[in-house]
Amino acid sequence: MSVSTLDLASGSVEPLWKGAETLTFSGDASVSAVVRTSWNRAPEIWVGRPGDWKQLTHANDASHADWGEVKSLEWKSDNFDVQGWLMLPEPYDPAKHYPMVVMVHGGPAAETRPGWPRPGLPLQLLSAQGYFVFMPNPRGSYGRGEEFTRANVRDFGYGDLRDVLAGVDAAEKMYPIDDRRIGIAGWSYGGYMTMWTVTQTNRFRAAFAGAGIANWQSYYGENAIDQWMIPYFGASVYDDPAVYAKSSPITFIKNVKTPTLVVVGERDGECPPPQSYEFWHALNTLGVKTEFVVYPGEGHSFRDPEHRRDLFQRVVKWFQDNMPASEVK
Repeated sequence: MSVSTLDLASGSVEPLWKGAETLTFSGDASVSAVVRTSWNRAPEIWVGRPGDWKQLTHANDASHADWGEVKSLEWKSDNFDVQGWLMLPEPYDPAKHYPMVVMVHGGPAAETRPGWPRPGLPLQLLSAQGYFVFMPNPRGSYGRGEEFTRANVRDFGYGDLRDVLAGVDAAEKMYPIDDRRIGIAGWSYGGYMTMWTVTQTNRFRAAFAGAGIANWQSYYGENAIDQWMIPYFGASVYDDPAVYAKSSPITFIKNVKTPTLVVVGERDGECPPPQSYEFWHALNTLGVKTEFVVYPGEGHSFRDPEHRRDLFQRVVKWFQDNMPASEVK
């Protein structure tokens, strides 16, 4: 993350600040208020001239990180330079081998940035359960230019999965990760990517698909936000159903062998429950180990603290049961 001033007349740029933190701005050009947060710093408000802020609040002084150190990784995939974050287990012993969970962000046009885990489903807390947590930013993500962000147009699942798998390879070369115990997880587009991944490879030993999308063709007529789809697919599902089918996990459902936990909110309008049901129903019919949970009254983001707690506990148990952290290579 960086902050600079731009002279519109000359086009010159003056860097003011750069750091591995996430900033949220409010204010004018001469003075600003920012919420600063990083992997090891809980959010607080800072004020002052851009790049010369002073901490104002101390509401989270008592908060401390319960997870391991975070490393930025970069790797090549096709013609792209890709970046992601690897959170080490806590505690960490480099002489041991650990399982890893790959956490794919939603969006797809989003980005995993340094920041204190947010309420909801902070899968980074798996670090304290003895896992590496890998958070890639594959094509379609922000932060690498317009070409990179648009690189999954009419190609959902294909190139972004190549980026994720290349990132897993890169992480394994640098850290003691047990390739026999790698899981994948995600919510929203990350839930879709989880569903897609287990139809394309058997590399992952366990999966968690939260609020995913199993069938882009049926999804088109079910969701409440379909305006975003045509710019990505190039046409409506009624004009070009084939482009939707080629990126649908359900098209390749008979390839799945990975135990998969499927979860969704009862009132989710963005990734409606029928999508999760369709995926679970297929796995259940085909004899793949699976579990399906619908949380009553919840939408795309869960609000009830008890539901959040229950969901995290279910996810932890799913990975522990299917790729336990206690195994040592």
